[in-house]
Amino acid sequence: MKSKLQKTKLLSALIVLTAVFIAGAAKAQSKPWIVPASAKAIKNPLACTPATLKEAKTLYVTNCAPCHGEKGKGDGPAAASLTPKPANHTSAVIREESDGSLFWKLSEGRTPMPQYKKILTETQRWELIDYIRSLSKSK
Repeated sequence: MKSKLQKTKLLSALIVLTAVFIAGAAKAQSKPWIVPASAKAIKNPLACTPATLKEAKTLYVTNCAPCHGEKGKGDGPAAASLTPKPANHTSAVIREESDGSLFWKLSEGRTPMPQYKKILTETQRWELIDYIRSLSKSK
């Protein structure tokens, strides 16, 4: 059995490593989210229709609303515990981003946002871009 001193040293080392990891993650998140120019230039290949928006709303509620909120304001139930905070999908900042930029961010992810290219099909991700656009129209 390990002595109390060994256990204390191990616990201290784990606390330091955890703090270093958290500080590194926070520093990484303070950097701007740079999208490659080639991705910014991509146009959404899907036509925005009521049917695709209906499908996309289901995807949004399931995958995006926990962080971004049902109305896309960045106020979902998980938002309070996230750093950086989720984007407000109804904001001018999001409206000004190209479809390709949003698609790239959605696909690639960045902690705490997952890489949706591993979760959703390309078509589903483009549908979500249409849905995100519709949120700022229905403010």
